[in-house]
Amino acid sequence: MSLYTAVATAIGRDGRAFSSDGKLDVELALQKELGGTGAGTNPEQLFAAGYAACFATSMQLVAQKKKIDVSGMSVTAEVGLVPNGQGGFQLEVSLRTKLPDSLSREVGRELIEATHQVCPYSNATRGNIPVELLAE
Repeated sequence: MSLYTAVATAIGRDGRAFSSDGKLDVELALQKELGGTGAGTNPEQLFAAGYAACFATSMQLVAQKKKIDVSGMSVTAEVGLVPNGQGGFQLEVSLRTKLPDSLSREVGRELIEATHQVCPYSNATRGNIPVELLAE
């Protein structure tokens, strides 16, 4: 049984996307790099924002259980759209986690890896798209 279900509708990369509760309503536009106007957001930006937010929240939960202070932490997701070699496209992701200076590199790396095992976006993408985990 789902704890929460998000519902959104879109009419394509050049158009609009909106959520059923009206909290999300964005203009979409094909990226300039792909021959569009770039006048709106795009699915890759929306995915990047969602993944970054989900990973950051998951890290806060993992850190809390391990009694690690991650105050000031942030996650930046870079979502690339790349040819898949079969006439289509696929995604690739780099997650850049800025950790507090007070954390050792070893503890930070362990925390990132543990977070990657529990984050719903990481679990959804595992084995489907490459995800690079980086600590800054």
